[in-house]
Amino acid sequence: MRFNGKAYVQPVLEWTGKSNRPPLRIGILVGSEEGFENWELQLFDRLFADPRFDLKAVLIHPGGYGQHRSTPLFDLVAKVDRLLFARQPAYRPSYFEDIHQRTEFIHLGEAGSGHTIGSPALEDLRLDLVLRTVPRGLPDAFVATLPYGEWALTFADLKSRTADWCSFAEVSAGAPTVQIGLNVNHGGGGPVEEIASAAFNPKFSAARNSAFLKEKAVILLMRELRRLADTGSLTSGHDTASARPAGPPGTAEVARYALGLARAAAARAAKELRRKAGMETAVWTLYSGAGSVEHFDPHLAVELSPTKDSIKADPFLFRHGEDVYVFYENYAVGDRKAHIAVGRLTNDGIEPLGPAIESASHLSFPFVFRNGKGIFMMPETHQEKRIEIWRCTDFPLKWELYATALEGYSAADSTLFRHKGTWWLLSNLSDHHAYEDHCGELHAFEVDGPTLSRVVPHARNPVVIGSTVARNAGRVFTRHGRLFRPSQNNAYGIYGYGLNIMEIQELSRETYRETCIRTIIPDFKPGLAGCHHFDAAGGRYILDARLSS
Repeated sequence: MRFNGKAYVQPVLEWTGKSNRPPLRIGILVGSEEGFENWELQLFDRLFADPRFDLKAVLIHPGGYGQHRSTPLFDLVAKVDRLLFARQPAYRPSYFEDIHQRTEFIHLGEAGSGHTIGSPALEDLRLDLVLRTVPRGLPDAFVATLPYGEWALTFADLKSRTADWCSFAEVSAGAPTVQIGLNVNHGGGGPVEEIASAAFNPKFSAARNSAFLKEKAVILLMRELRRLADTGSLTSGHDTASARPAGPPGTAEVARYALGLARAAAARAAKELRRKAGMETAVWTLYSGAGSVEHFDPHLAVELSPTKDSIKADPFLFRHGEDVYVFYENYAVGDRKAHIAVGRLTNDGIEPLGPAIESASHLSFPFVFRNGKGIFMMPETHQEKRIEIWRCTDFPLKWELYATALEGYSAADSTLFRHKGTWWLLSNLSDHHAYEDHCGELHAFEVDGPTLSRVVPHARNPVVIGSTVARNAGRVFTRHGRLFRPSQNNAYGIYGYGLNIMEIQELSRETYRETCIRTIIPDFKPGLAGCHHFDAAGGRYILDARLSS
């Protein structure tokens, strides 16, 4: 992968920096030495890729599944669910061919006592931490000897030897989100701590949701491991001792789920047929009013209605001379891709001026900004697998390609801003194997401005994880010394369900911290199913909203 001709290694996969600390010595506790899932292979690959980690051993615990037993009916439904909705290509590792040739495999005693069959003994590994992937962990006394404890992702507790029920309860109940957490047991009878978590938009199938969550869990886990390797200390967490993991679903639950899954699958199939026939198009409308990012009231906004030939989304306002212009994603009913169009904002609508940028691939999110005397735009071009910045040569309709970056990346909804004299790029990258997703990760980069000739990844990328907060929903605003980032709140299985206003409270090369100060849900006008973008300029604001079908 390259940035403007310069070799660049994706930060989430490899690390080329230096560390004064010895590598973390890691063991991974599993239930079998064969049949590793894709997410486990991804994890092995990333550990081998990063010199901050030393994967000392894979520990096979014969009693790792404990007393968990799932019913034959659930096993059958889970298998069919996986075959129909969660099939994915096999993960092909980059840093090993046979995991057995890269690390030691150690079979624990039947009682899980810490004694081993063969050599070396478990104690001789001098592990810093163990990652548990099965419900039953190592003996508490041994865990207490680990400097950083025994780690487990929450879905490690939601499995039997024959099936797992990760996210089953949430999907069955129609929950707004599904959660993954990373817990640490320090042994010695102390509480289990949750040190990181993320929430994601649920999918209609529990098996598909489980596979998706596991892929995302690798990203969450690796971020926290890198943080530990860099700092030598764990993130402070909170006690999860009172949260008991759910047991396997019973027969009645499984039957209800199977019926609901059949209905959902039929509805999705019908929707896909309508889409292919050009009969299913997401229709967005725009609303505008007076106000700022902290205080705007969407209930008072005036609709700027779409037409059949011009559906507008992702609006950005730009003040030029005495006028305020609107750049937006533009498409017609039945279109398979959109282009960037521009209009002049009037008191009661938008006066269309024409296309600004067109491409053979889909364009959206026309982030337009000024730098010195230049006017630039960074539209979303994820289908081109890069970020593009365009420069205006004759405002507002003529633009030329000015710079590119993140070649080979699937990047969406990127934005640039200056903070304390430093330029920052925020982008939603999809670091994925089987499930491309731009809603779950926000990556930050220190850059040199619109030329993007210098791009330095943030030490804690991705700085935000989770589909309820990560995806950008407009430009970053600076007001009265405060930074505000609009973000999407993707929930209830709906893309673009809601809109957050996040306040960035701390930003440096080593830190990123933000908090949500308000959330807008699609209840401010009748007939809405979502709202996912905000911008403001010249005392006016604009947002988009999705119409119910």
